[in-house]
Amino acid sequence: MTYVTWENVGVDRIGSAWLIRRFVDPKARFVFIPRGAPLPRGAEPFDLPGARLSHHRGHCTFHTIVRLHGMKDPALHRMARIVDEADTIQDVSLEPAAAGLDAICRGIRMTSRNDREALARGGIVYEALFALLKSEGGRE
Repeated sequence: MTYVTWENVGVDRIGSAWLIRRFVDPKARFVFIPRGAPLPRGAEPFDLPGARLSHHRGHCTFHTIVRLHGMKDPALHRMARIVDEADTIQDVSLEPAAAGLDAICRGIRMTSRNDREALARGGIVYEALFALLKSEGGRE
């Protein structure tokens, strides 16, 4: 399936693309459009206002995908909390990795030639974070 989101990806869109490709649709293809541009026909929007795969109930898109697909892995739930804190305004910081993940994703975007390259580089970071959290059993 083709998924569409805005260009200039950040922490939530990089993570959501990794999550989709890793656990939902291994053959996923991603298209990036400027804000306000029409959506390509037949593409599933993500991290766009009003989309099914977007921010809902104060949580980021990554969290929404985990919830909608009934993912039970504690490491993925912990990652959802980390991405939530990195991407949305929080009253309290609970996840020490959140600020670092956001900084790394911003740096990836700045040093990548395009969004496709940013997803590839960011995917390595998300895979590493997932491996670490799996080794810890998803615990805090």
